Amino acid sequence: MAGGCCRLLPCLRAGRLQGLALRSIRMGAPQRSCSLHTARPVRAQHPAPVFCRAPTFGDRTALVDQHGWHTYRELYLRSRVLSREITQLLGCPSNETPPERICFLCPNDASYVVCQWAAWMSGAIAVPLWKSHPPPELEYILTDTGSALVMVEEGYAGVVRPLAGKLGIPTLTLSGLQHRSSAETLGEEEEASLVQLDWKERGAMIIYTSGTSGRPKGVLLTHHNIHAMVTSLVDKWAWTKEDSILHVLPLHHLHGVVNKLLCPLWVGATCIMLPEFCPQKVWEHFLSRKVPCVNVFMAVPTVYSKLIEYYERHFTRPRVQDFVRATCQENVRLMVSGSSALPVPVLERWREISGHTLLERYGMTEIGMALSNPLTGTRVPGSVGNPLPGVEVCIATQNPKKEGSAFTIHAQGDVSGTRVSPGLEKREGELQVRGPAVFREYWNNPQETRESFTAGGWFRTGDTAVYKDGSYWILGRTSVDIIKTGGYKVSALEVERHLLSHRSITDVAVIGAPDVTWGQRVAAIVKLRRGHVLSLKELKEWAREVMAPYCIPGELILVEEIPRNQLGKINKKQLVAHFYPQ
Repeated sequence: MAGGCCRLLPCLRAGRLQGLALRSIRMGAPQRSCSLHTARPVRAQHPAPVFCRAPTFGDRTALVDQHGWHTYRELYLRSRVLSREITQLLGCPSNETPPERICFLCPNDASYVVCQWAAWMSGAIAVPLWKSHPPPELEYILTDTGSALVMVEEGYAGVVRPLAGKLGIPTLTLSGLQHRSSAETLGEEEEASLVQLDWKERGAMIIYTSGTSGRPKGVLLTHHNIHAMVTSLVDKWAWTKEDSILHVLPLHHLHGVVNKLLCPLWVGATCIMLPEFCPQKVWEHFLSRKVPCVNVFMAVPTVYSKLIEYYERHFTRPRVQDFVRATCQENVRLMVSGSSALPVPVLERWREISGHTLLERYGMTEIGMALSNPLTGTRVPGSVGNPLPGVEVCIATQNPKKEGSAFTIHAQGDVSGTRVSPGLEKREGELQVRGPAVFREYWNNPQETRESFTAGGWFRTGDTAVYKDGSYWILGRTSVDIIKTGGYKVSALEVERHLLSHRSITDVAVIGAPDVTWGQRVAAIVKLRRGHVLSLKELKEWAREVMAPYCIPGELILVEEIPRNQLGKINKKQLVAHFYPQ
């Protein structure tokens, strides 16, 4: 809704709205009220949040989930109801006051969109949580963000409310969308305007990602950052309101939030959301003739591996295989792989099955998507393509002895092309990025923020890359302490910190073992206390109480001693080479 207003349309009647039922539990600060219908009208300044565009799409289907179909109008109005509850509790936002942080935990359905939009309508920073994070991880995020409020779908309230109560944080418990009580209380606010805010530099979202410091880091993205991410992908991947994307990824990572949710909602397309990834359900949607018919799919390499496994078990007849390939080619216009390296055998097998060459791209939480293979044109297996609109990249190596600059730049490029320094062709180095999509800061971590940028304003990704044959190639992590497994980034130091609390473990080194399906798997090299025994099964059972599922080691290697140098450091590259010489 470029240049329009973020306001409710006069034709919308409250009686037609089906909204979220709310139960408010307040602790600590007294309730403050905010009169929404006396607030000044919003002029949708660029960049405006995606909800500002929703009234334009009216009764178009925005989202399909396990509860049914949801129009843009319905999602917008449900968000207004929840936003009113938030502002009554926290007070009206303004451009002069820093935004509050609001954490929320919802399943993969329309309630996520409602919570995200409601937080933004209230001028707050949205902090998505994940259902599989153990309580200590949830408590860490609540504490680190200084969350002013927690919104939780009733199915997860039993875990979240005790944590919020312990920390003195108010909670709003949302009844499931299956109850869909009428929002009779909207009343006058139906034609009310939202508070006018300058969205551009206002914080929008904090997403937590693992880092070499051990503890997860909160990546603060502004509305300007998100706008740059979304519009860049909408441009290069040719999103339109006629698209329908099948969503199977978690919604606490950028891949699931921006690429697969905000992009379709920005253009008025439809997002078909599964509660969780299920190979059978995905194939049913691919092969279905029902409307909305899936024509866009994005996933991590592990998902494609699982879909291939299901195909090879269940689609064995040649005629069925021909039908699968023909249907995928006819219905689907775009299939994308990202978040971790795509093994070439997976790409080739998927092309045989579906007729699609997966579009590989490169991005991370701090920068959004930076590089992409072309939508039309040749896609090179293993390559991540070239810069997206608005993105500058360079490949550089540190050179502390060089006067005036700590880095030597080998190649530098943007959407118009890449320039290579003479004599430095095909030279490897760290990939660095700058542009409007690059995050503002690591929350509550100014030192880590400073160290992540060069004097020239380049963000240091920590990934080693090379520019060759007209394309960028990612060679791996500069730091071996970040493990990419199934699309997740896992801090080896964080896993080690947890494992060392086990009563039987006296020393540990966590490494990323090569894995065709997962990209890498978490492997723990462990020294046990004298007289103790430990099996992988026992370790996994113990770890489920303190670690996220994707952080739990999938391999346990018992050793008498873990080799360290004179400074007590472990050479993990040598450990990988020793235990996985292949």
